[in-house]
Amino acid sequence: MSRIHPTVVSRSNIEEEEQQQQLPTSTGASVWTVWKKSSMAFHGTDGFSIYDGKGKLAFRVENYSRKHKCFAGELLLMDGAGKAIMALKPQILSMHDRWTGFRFEDGTETSSSKSHVFSMRRRSILQGCDEAEVFMETAKGGPAVPDFRTEGCFRRRNCKILDEDGREVASMARKKANKSITLGDDVFSLVVQPNTDVELVMAFVVIMDRIC
Repeated sequence: MSRIHPTVVSRSNIEEEEQQQQLPTSTGASVWTVWKKSSMAFHGTDGFSIYDGKGKLAFRVENYSRKHKCFAGELLLMDGAGKAIMALKPQILSMHDRWTGFRFEDGTETSSSKSHVFSMRRRSILQGCDEAEVFMETAKGGPAVPDFRTEGCFRRRNCKILDEDGREVASMARKKANKSITLGDDVFSLVVQPNTDVELVMAFVVIMDRIC
């Protein structure tokens, strides 16, 4: 049976996997495997299990229902041990499917311990739109210019996340078990470039699954 997450720790094997994925990488980029499956896998639930380059569970989203997104509740991004990192909350009846991200300051799930970090929405009100934009919570004035935007098709696992200057900060692609076998859409590779907030990227990926 083909492996879902990477289990080899040597750099040479990681580089070989990057070449098989044909993903643009650079020195210091981190490679992750995203499995669109809750680690608890109860019937009627959904989630994410995200593994690092050594095959260790690093992030997860557990047990949220795949009901209509207009009535979806808050999602919780956790680390591999179950510590709360971010709360992702949809804006009810938003034409752009806007979501808001809050970071937990001390790992506890209380409203007093979380701060607003970003807002994310589809670039167009058209339901067929597969691109999104992110606005960070800052004190800067002027017109609302997105700090990040996506390019490509997330549903086909062929997508990039770009910063406001158009530089690539992360990319996604279908994961290959080997040179000739590509895994299903529920498993894909994620490459995060150096000096990028990995937790933030993981939050973007989870929301993209909801709005794209």
